[in-house]
Amino acid sequence: MILEETYTLANGVKIPKLGLGTWCIPDADTGRVVREAIEIGYRHIDTAQAYENEHGVGAGLRASGVSRDQIFVTTKLAAECKTFAAASARIDKSLRALGLDHIDLLLIHSPQPWAEFREGEHFFEGNLEAWRALEEAYAAGKVRAIGVSNFEAADLDNLLDNGNVAPMVNQVLAHVGNTPFDLIDYSRSKGLLVEAYSPVAHGAVLRNAQLGALAQRYGVSIAQFCIRYCLQLGLLPLPKTANAAHMRDNAAIGFVISDADMDTLKGWENSTDYGEAGAFPVFGKKRQIAAAGREG
Repeated sequence: MILEETYTLANGVKIPKLGLGTWCIPDADTGRVVREAIEIGYRHIDTAQAYENEHGVGAGLRASGVSRDQIFVTTKLAAECKTFAAASARIDKSLRALGLDHIDLLLIHSPQPWAEFREGEHFFEGNLEAWRALEEAYAAGKVRAIGVSNFEAADLDNLLDNGNVAPMVNQVLAHVGNTPFDLIDYSRSKGLLVEAYSPVAHGAVLRNAQLGALAQRYGVSIAQFCIRYCLQLGLLPLPKTANAAHMRDNAAIGFVISDADMDTLKGWENSTDYGEAGAFPVFGKKRQIAAAGREG
């Protein structure tokens, strides 16, 4: 069963192969969602400071009755946080919000603040400052593993060349029709595990009739098909849902996509219309959204 399988990070820490994303789930609902996911068998929960639901994640963990060492918790440092002092303070704030004495995986959410995402500036100095705070938290035992999200090759090189601890994870947007193979290969060449957020393309692929016909040949849903695609690429998918039935379906992926169909999916044209989720990045001047974090 996929919920019982793990990858091993570069430092030897084991991480469950499938996680539950919590992007855009209100804090008031997150406790229930996390508790239900753990009851179903999920052991990997992904949140972020930007999602503003860390408190709910912690409440759900405690309500589940499952021992802390059985659950892998990821959170992410706010993209706007680019100083050592601010990053250190925010790490401690996450620990308090979650109600935990350690975080299993802590990521820098983006190399750029969301308002300046992919506009050319890499914020190398600021990312090194933030990374130093993650390294310190790692050395102190507050964090079991550290990594990044949305980092391109140049951003990774900055940390690899100038940091003391190499990133262990790069969490990126990856799904059928939008799979950054070059970045995935580069990340892996540097020893990083690659996680796939929004493996169902913010739900947009669920409307794709051609993909639906392909999935139907396997007797599965489009969501199951897309999650399995990521797993067969060696990625760690993080599908987000607040629906317990969907959680069960997302984990019922004990089938294998043929090599021929995988080749078809790898070459799938990226014509996905994300709808309201298409305004990426999702903070700052490019789109004024009060709810945090469109990417779990």
